[in-house]
Formats: sequence, C-alpha cells, structure tokens
Amino acid sequence: MKLSNCIVIILFFTLLNFKSKENVEGNRPNILLIMADDLGFSDLGCFGSEIRTPNLDDLAKKGIRNTSFYTAPTCSPSRGMLLSGVDNHRNGYGTMEGDWAENQKGVKGYEGHLNFDVVTFPKLLQENGYHTSISGKWHQAFPVSKEEQWPDKRGFTRSFSLLPGGAGHYEDQQKLFSFYEKTWYVEDGKQVDKLPENFYSSDFYATKGMSYIDESIKEDKPFFNYLAFTAPHWPLQVPDDYIDLYKGSYDEGYEVLAQERMKKMKQLGIVPKYSKVPPLSPNVRPWKTLTAKEKKISSKTMEVYAAMVERLDANVGRVIKHLKDKGVYENTVIVFLADNGAEGNYIGSILKTQKWVDENFDNSLNNIGRKNSYAFTGPSWAQVSSLPFKWYKGFSTEGGVRCPSIISYGKWKGNVGKINNQILTIKDFAPTFLELAKIKHPGTEYKGRKIFQLDGTSMIEWLENKEELVHDIKKAHCWELYGRRGVRKGNWKAEWQDRPYGEDKWELYDLSTDISEQINLSKKKPKKLEELIKEWETYVLKYDVKLPSERVGYGPDEIYIK
Repeated sequence: MKLSNCIVIILFFTLLNFKSKENVEGNRPNILLIMADDLGFSDLGCFGSEIRTPNLDDLAKKGIRNTSFYTAPTCSPSRGMLLSGVDNHRNGYGTMEGDWAENQKGVKGYEGHLNFDVVTFPKLLQENGYHTSISGKWHQAFPVSKEEQWPDKRGFTRSFSLLPGGAGHYEDQQKLFSFYEKTWYVEDGKQVDKLPENFYSSDFYATKGMSYIDESIKEDKPFFNYLAFTAPHWPLQVPDDYIDLYKGSYDEGYEVLAQERMKKMKQLGIVPKYSKVPPLSPNVRPWKTLTAKEKKISSKTMEVYAAMVERLDANVGRVIKHLKDKGVYENTVIVFLADNGAEGNYIGSILKTQKWVDENFDNSLNNIGRKNSYAFTGPSWAQVSSLPFKWYKGFSTEGGVRCPSIISYGKWKGNVGKINNQILTIKDFAPTFLELAKIKHPGTEYKGRKIFQLDGTSMIEWLENKEELVHDIKKAHCWELYGRRGVRKGNWKAEWQDRPYGEDKWELYDLSTDISEQINLSKKKPKKLEELIKEWETYVLKYDVKLPSERVGYGPDEIYIK
C-alpha cells in the first residue's frame, strides 16, 4: 500500500474517532446540583422571604422558579428519589432508617438505605465520561458503616460527605442525637476522623465543591457536582460574624411575619392573589401569649436560622463566581432545590433528646447559634417558612412535600425570569440529567442485576420550549411516609393525616381555590374523592406500599409550645 493511501486511511479513522468522541462528549453541559436541607418554601427572597439571598435571587432572575415542585416528606427518601429517579417505596426508602413498623421490617423496598435495585444517575454519568463529585450530606447509607453504600461506590469520582442525617456544623463533629455512636464523615471511601479547625459546613462544602470542579477542568471532562448543604438543618449554628445579622428582625413574632411574607409572595406572583395565611398549628400558642423570655428565645432561634440561609446563599455565590472565573459558567446547568418542607417538629421529644441537650449544651439566650448550642425553630416559625401551605416536614400536606426549586441555564432561551406552576417532582431530575448528558438509562437490567426503570420524566423538551408540559395533567402523583398519604391529580388533592393534624381519614382539597388546604370538600365532592382514592389504590399495588401497622416516625405525639 502506498504511503499516501496509508496517510489518508489514518486521517479518515482519526477524524472518525474525533467525530465519535465529539458526539459523546462534545457540547455536553456541566451540571451543578445544589440542595438545601430543611429549607421552607418561602425562605428565599425570590420566593417571598425577608431573608437576604441575592445570589439565589439572581439565579432565579436568569432561570425558572418552580412553584409546584414535589419531594418526599423527609430527607433521605427525597435524596434517594433524586439520585435514582425511582419511587422511594422501591429504592429502599419506603420508610426512614430506624422508623420501621413491625410489618415493614425486612421488607424489600424498606431497607432504610438506597438499595441496589436501582442504579444512580451519577454512576451512569461517571461511566460515560463525566467527572462526578459530591460535597455535603449523603444520608443514603444504613448503617453508616456499610462501605458499599457510600458515595464512592454509588457513582462519585470524588466525595466528601456527612453520612448520617445531620450533625453540628463545626469541626467538633457534634452528634445529631445522643444515641448516635458518632458522626461519620468520609472522603473518597475513607473515614475522616478529624475535620479542619476552620470547618463550618456551608463554607467547607462549597470550597470542596470548587476544588472538584477544578479537577474536572484539568481533566477536560464535563462535570456533575452535587453540593449538598446541611444548612439550615438543626442544630441551628452560624459563625459569629453572621450571628447578629438579623438581630431584632423577628421581635414582632411569627404571625406578623407570616402576613408580611404572604404580601410579598403575592406581589412576586409566587402564590395566587386569593391565598391566605393558614391557622396556627394545634401545638403553637399565639405570640401574644408568650412570656417576654419565651419571645426572646423564640425570635433568637429564627434570627440564627435566617443567618444560616444567608450564609448558604453567600457560598452559592462563591461557587457561581468560581464557575465564571474558570470560564465554564455558560455551559453549566444549575439546579437549586430543597429536600422537604421546613422542620417544624419538636426535636426534643425524639428519644429523650431534650434531656441530652439540656445536660450537654449551652442554650442560654446569648449563646444560641454558637458552636456549643443546640437549637431548632419548632412549628411556629416552620409554618411561616412553609407559607402558604399547611404543616411542614414529615407530612404529606403541601407544606411537607412542596418545595422551592430553581433551574437556570443560559442556553435555554425563553426561560429567563419564568415562574412555572406546573407539577414537577424530584424523580424528574435523574432522567433530565441523563438526557442532558446524552446517556440512556439501562432499563430493567444493569451489569447483570435486575433494576427498576425510571419513574421520573425528563424535563428537557419543556425546558427547550418544545413542549408545554412535563407531565400529563391527568397523571396522578402520590406520596406516602409513616402512613401519611397524598394524591394530587390536576388541581385536586386527597390526603390522609393522623390526628391532631388530620382526621385519620381521607380529606379532599381543591388547590385551585384553596392552596392552603383549609376547606375539606370530601363530603361535597364524594365522586372526586373516590376517583383519587382509586388512583391511590393503584399506586399501592404498583409500588407494593406497606402502610405501617402502628404509628411511627416524625410528628410530635405531645403538645409542644415554642
């Protein structure tokens, strides 16, 4: 063969290989996924809050605010659905770890960790040329010592993670509960015994995330970075330079703040003009009945909570600036979301936690929010955070499962400053990210093991303004945790909550006129209720839902005053 012919052939195959690589890797966007922990629907400035969140507000101005975005009622089931795109009753989180009823113990889908009946989308991204990383909360392993359940085994090239459901926000590795053996952090599959002296969760996770992004740039790979903040999850703690930022801002109480936020939410178009502030929870006293000391302590906890949210936002700003400085911002899809409704439960009632807190922490007025304190807001302020919805984390009411979400990508023209009211779910992100990366989900089998197909729906056609909706308006969306049930179909919502937060039977609400779920129409619209109950029964059969045989999980069993 002539030399010239050889050269031609070599060039042909070189170009073919280049073209093939370009098809796989070229033009694939980076993905930055930011999650806040226990952030309420109204807690961002762009959703109606007085809390200063300029960076997330700017992200919203350049993208889409989703006002009907649904998660699970608590953190680990939400995170499992996010990573897998599969319903929590299949992915291992039919209930949270440690909260099994007798009839749920040992049942498939109720393992209390992200099981191997699913494949995570980071794993598929990793196998198809993406640099994948997580910095922050994992909460997908049980027990946390099970190394095969750690992030490095589920698709993350680089990882620095808090393994359990929460912890103190400083280097002392403060446990979340007295019954925790210790607080587990891992980095790239190895346990971290000592944190840096300057460790503060939001700051450190953002810094780690930026270092992982730098690695992907050096390797010339598109990246997926999961920035999983633990703020503003309790215990409420913030650095001293932030602790007084909101001093005095909440002295008028939660009822006044609720009215102020509602007014702003209407002005922004986040809620319908007819929306009203829902009544106080049955375990919350009116502000005027609190003593002067109770008011000071209560307002101080909310001050710290607000400061934590502002600090989180500042770190989001650091990361976005870093993307711009590195020249990768324009090709990065940025998603922000919360994992569930605001935390309104009485943490002190969980396995005598209050006794442990009283004996081991300094919760004096001037110390609340510092390293050696252990505070939480309780249901009063959580109801403000959850506006305009009823209840909060742990419930299948709108306040438990409807969360703030922002999607921003400069190449999706026509989405600038949009407020989207259609239903989206946390399960929809896995298929969306895979389609962005031009990767096909394996379906029902992955590397020789049977897996579940995706339950979520890709949003790409809608985001590119090729389709008006992600989900058919006739599709029913269902939730269940701890026996608390919810079904939404169109603007109709059926739900079942235990007393005193519900009636221990099905209730029916028209969200088009009653977004706060205050007017039970079950007696006036029995056929509509029957329709939604049938959808629920279909869901139970499809996903093998095991309603708990006794009361378990989140939700106070005692009257709590805060």
